[in-house]
Amino acid sequence: MGAFGWGLLASSSLLIGAAVALVRPPGQRTVALVMAFGAGVLISAVAYDLVQDSFEKSNGRTLVAGLAAGALAFYVGDLVIDRMGGQGRKRSTGVQAGGGGAAIALGTVLDGIPESVVLGTTLVAGSGVSWALLAAVFLSNLPEAMSATAGLRKAGVQPSRLVLLWSATALVSAVAAALGYLLMGDAAGNSVALAQAFAAGALLTMLADTMIPEAFEFGGPTTGLMTVLGFSVAFGISTLS
Repeated sequence: MGAFGWGLLASSSLLIGAAVALVRPPGQRTVALVMAFGAGVLISAVAYDLVQDSFEKSNGRTLVAGLAAGALAFYVGDLVIDRMGGQGRKRSTGVQAGGGGAAIALGTVLDGIPESVVLGTTLVAGSGVSWALLAAVFLSNLPEAMSATAGLRKAGVQPSRLVLLWSATALVSAVAAALGYLLMGDAAGNSVALAQAFAAGALLTMLADTMIPEAFEFGGPTTGLMTVLGFSVAFGISTLS
């Protein structure tokens, strides 16, 4: 239940981001810059809370295998969902109008599962949740929800359906965090390291495929500065924790 609660807290920012986009829709440039900040946060979390920790728990072969498996798994899953009509699900431009609602929902859930599972595994050692990873997931979810909500509203999706979508995604993310804890509770350090590397590969692929291109397209040159700012904030939290 503890892992479920932390997962729910981290994913609650999806509803906050959606609420912001519904109550007072931000401009595309604003959303893009917030996405750039979120991308920087996730890059820091991947580097210092997943990849480094995975390497210290195991060896280089486990890390490389996990990264490759995570990247390939996300790539294949994303490709399948795109062919089902879920392409552009995080875009703020409204391209979702030509896609399928079920595929968009599945894709949204797919994007949040890796980070949630790993958040649950951070409780396995008994030292408490990783505050740095918790903050990274929470902060990165905000721009994702803002961008996708803005695009889905332009595509004609009703606010009630959007609230249902993000509520379901937050709930699934919380369940994924609980499963991460349950499945890894008795696992050896090498297995936990493999799970961390797998999540890192999936998250990096997601960043390069969705968040960073959208951020740069509408954020312009300032995108780089915001990404570095997000990276620095997340690194500071990681250092303090």
